[in-house]
Amino acid sequence: MLRMLLTLVLAVCFLVLPNVHAKELEIVMVAKHEGISWFDAMRVGVDQFGKDNKDVNAYQIAPEGGDPAKQVQMVEDLIAKGVDAILVVPNDPKAMIPVLKRAREAGIVVISHEAEALRGIVDYDLEAFNNDDFGRLMFGTLAKEMGGKGEYACIVGSLTMETHMQWYNAGKKLIDKMYPNMKEVTDGPMEDNNNETVAFNKVNEILKSYPKIKGLMSCSASGSAMEALAVEKKRRRSTKVVGLGLPHANGPYLVSGFQQAAMCWSPADAGYACAEVAYKILKGEKIKSGMNLGKPGYESIKVSDGVIFGNAPLVLTKENFKEYDF
Repeated sequence: MLRMLLTLVLAVCFLVLPNVHAKELEIVMVAKHEGISWFDAMRVGVDQFGKDNKDVNAYQIAPEGGDPAKQVQMVEDLIAKGVDAILVVPNDPKAMIPVLKRAREAGIVVISHEAEALRGIVDYDLEAFNNDDFGRLMFGTLAKEMGGKGEYACIVGSLTMETHMQWYNAGKKLIDKMYPNMKEVTDGPMEDNNNETVAFNKVNEILKSYPKIKGLMSCSASGSAMEALAVEKKRRRSTKVVGLGLPHANGPYLVSGFQQAAMCWSPADAGYACAEVAYKILKGEKIKSGMNLGKPGYESIKVSDGVIFGNAPLVLTKENFKEYDF
């Protein structure tokens, strides 16, 4: 009789507390670069996802200096650890292909961001928007600020950074087609390796070599702020600055008029949305167009050939940048 009573009590406990022994899911974001504002903001979104989902341990890691080889090693370590999902913003998508294949072979869900070239390699790549449209938006804005004529130069984080080059290539095509009186002074974009010191020095070299330059574009958030700083120090109001930026980093230059516009998307929301996609897959849900990933711009996603597109571009100006807290 006592044994039967004990069995009944244990059964009731398991019914009342079904998640006592539930496995916590481990979802890890491997960002491009440790210690820069953009990915500090992304960490906020990843951490928030973990807070919103009590069965998830979500966190972010990234290599110092944005080293692609170190990023690959971080993914190797996560495979060995046996995490449930890896989210990755690759410095060099092609260099990541072998290790991401191994991750999926090990049964790990893999979601990339800013890496459409990884479609078919990862479970899904998530993009905040159509990248060609974003590039045309940036370069078109610069052209209007320049009055459609004059010399200009552009910075990217690296020639291997897929989205930076997508923006540059789409924007350059727009300029060449629509603004024949605009001339790029360098043979392709300069690289700043997402390093503010490198960006600042390269911009100063350009300003010295081309004293009449009318426009500076950056597909790198570090480069955009440093372009504005360099122009401010020289009081060059005739040189217009447009590019990727963050409200807190680029806002002062928008106010002072040494930067005309900064384009971006919320890194925190992108990190959150990537984690949401991985979580849904781990829970057995099918990812499909129209799905809501829980953040502005991702309320009704479009899924096409392994890529998830949101509609989350932001154009920061001196009038609106204070509306955003990243």
